[in-house]
Amino acid sequence: MIPVKTTEDQRTAYTRAIVSTWTSATADQERRGRAWYVTAHELAAEIAAGDVKRGAGVLAALSANKPWGENCKIAARAFQEGKATGHVRDALTKADRIMAGADPAEVLPMHLKTGLFYRCIADPQDVEPVVIDRHAHDIAVQEIYGNRDRGLGALGRYNTLADCYRTAAREIGEIPSVVQAVTWVAHIERD
Repeated sequence: MIPVKTTEDQRTAYTRAIVSTWTSATADQERRGRAWYVTAHELAAEIAAGDVKRGAGVLAALSANKPWGENCKIAARAFQEGKATGHVRDALTKADRIMAGADPAEVLPMHLKTGLFYRCIADPQDVEPVVIDRHAHDIAVQEIYGNRDRGLGALGRYNTLADCYRTAAREIGEIPSVVQAVTWVAHIERD
């Protein structure tokens, strides 16, 4: 687990690793990564009958520890059936509250992964949010943690990695969510 308080050298190493993963992406991986949040945005609108905020909120609420394909299925099913199923109680409660009309920004932890995931899906051009999931962490630290705890619930640790993605994005000349998505695609498809 990375320290909550990191040195400048550590942050530089994390940023370098992110840029390295970006440059290792194939043209196809880059294309798909660039389209990732735009496609998720379209899905959010589709499953929620045009209400992107609600669709994005439910997708985000149901995203923790779920592969994207399963996340999409349980979110779509929640809207079809009017009740979320297939996840832990906390995630289901949040999804049900959002479907009932609660503002996702009042339901989700807006300073951590699910809240920031919501923001990226709701507005793929938003230049501020960065989703730090297990893959984003592993890219930055250049180590596959598997099932080990990454400690991303600690705001300092989360923000350190988010800042490294923002720094990498500035170096690349891209918005942070695109850098995160492209590196995510390259990372999960690594040899």
